[in-house]
Amino acid sequence: MSRTWITATPPTPNGDLHVGHMAGPYIAGDVLRRFLAADGVEVRYTTGLDDHQTYVPVRGAKDGGRKGTEVADHYGQSIVDTWAAAGVDFDRVVHPRRDTGYTAYVQDFFSRLHDGGHLVARTLPLPYCTGCELWLYEAYVSGGCPHCGAGSGGNACEPCGRPNTCGDLTDPHCVLCGEPAELRDCERLFLPLEPFADLLIWFWDNVTMPPHLRVLCERMLDEGLPEIAVSHPGEWGVPVPVRGFTDQRIYVWLEMAPGYLLEHDADGATPDSGPVQFFGFDNGYFHAVLFPAVFAAYDPAIPLPAAFVVNEFYRLDGQKFSTSRRHAIWAHEALAETGADLLRYHVLADRPNGRQTSFSLADLDASRAALGRWNAWLSRLSGEVAAECGGVVPIEIPSGPGWDLLHGRLARIADELREAYGVAGFDTRRAVALLDEVAALGDDFGHVHGHEQDRPDGAPAYRAALVAQLAVASALAAWAAPVVPDGSARLAALLGVPAGRPVSAASAVAPAAGTPLAPVTGPVFCA
Repeated sequence: MSRTWITATPPTPNGDLHVGHMAGPYIAGDVLRRFLAADGVEVRYTTGLDDHQTYVPVRGAKDGGRKGTEVADHYGQSIVDTWAAAGVDFDRVVHPRRDTGYTAYVQDFFSRLHDGGHLVARTLPLPYCTGCELWLYEAYVSGGCPHCGAGSGGNACEPCGRPNTCGDLTDPHCVLCGEPAELRDCERLFLPLEPFADLLIWFWDNVTMPPHLRVLCERMLDEGLPEIAVSHPGEWGVPVPVRGFTDQRIYVWLEMAPGYLLEHDADGATPDSGPVQFFGFDNGYFHAVLFPAVFAAYDPAIPLPAAFVVNEFYRLDGQKFSTSRRHAIWAHEALAETGADLLRYHVLADRPNGRQTSFSLADLDASRAALGRWNAWLSRLSGEVAAECGGVVPIEIPSGPGWDLLHGRLARIADELREAYGVAGFDTRRAVALLDEVAALGDDFGHVHGHEQDRPDGAPAYRAALVAQLAVASALAAWAAPVVPDGSARLAALLGVPAGRPVSAASAVAPAAGTPLAPVTGPVFCA
């Protein structure tokens, strides 16, 4: 059976997840998963752990000489626990060093590329640290990007997203000791991208992606698609299975390509449809240029991605969140203080979609206040139903001009929410704003029509207004579930309606008359 496959870029276990990570791929991908699942779509949401990034052993060296395996195990478990605490539910998480058959599958994938003539040997300069007696690549080296001039690590520049060969960095230095590196000739295996130019042009014309990423792709094409180093001399990672290069390791970003296939099915079967991929712009070149070329070289029958959902950098105090620099607010600590509802609400309301955004405690307090307004309305509604109707849904039905107007607005909001939750228009900032509007509409309707109880014969109209608000609350329980699943489940239970209903106008219906409502005794949405 065909299914919608969603992926989120595997994080590197060189530190705990920070709030910037949560504002990027992970919660956002979970939002899409929950939205589609409520519609009855079979969804598979997958990721992995990027154990073989050289940031892992570098972290260990900076932490007093811990082994890379110890670093990866410790932070890998922390990452998985943080996802669970935030309500991010993956159907599959690939563990490279733990999953049986992973290394053999990656090596077979690499060998097939080499045997197919897609990998070539090149001797080019590579930074070398004489003091550490270490070849420098990826996280081991820092210098100036040859494309934009910004500070960059080896192999790829975060600010501009462009690849490098490490030897073309300006003023390269060893990250471990800080000393300048010397350039030495080193033979490595490279993947030329130019033979895939026509395929990439076709792919870019058919995949959904934001303009910023499209600019990167077209600029790389215009300047000539490069050759990408796919092996490096080192000791961390999957050994290269090609004669003459067995002392080298497979470039971790090429390793991720077969890793994605393993995410889809435990046996590594070819997926039946291209995924919707969530990642940050700094990983854009890998997903939009390198992976499509690699998959085409390995097996042209592999479906390429259907859509890219890309976030820009989320900043803290004007600087990018960074695990390696320890410039971060750690997600597990934030979750312990705020709970999943508030953290999810906040990072989705402030998601760096199309532009960079920045975390601040003042903005977090504003999000706490917004959820507080939801809770205040629901508490007041619960108290009024208890006082007027004994805590049972009355027999009245909403009617009249006020209800007609409200009902029409809810129907339009449902359509807009579906657009904001869907792949083509995915925008969680818009979704959260619409949910705020739903809660405000319910609250305002209650205040306006609360005066009905003061009319001599206004009791039925007042009860009808309570039922109208229960319909809004029922809609909120369904429509907010992708964003704040825990609070939405609590609200559904209080109302006695099923959880997991679709985001549609049909969910804006009050519980049946006579349904007993559980009293609201605390915050429905934890803030």
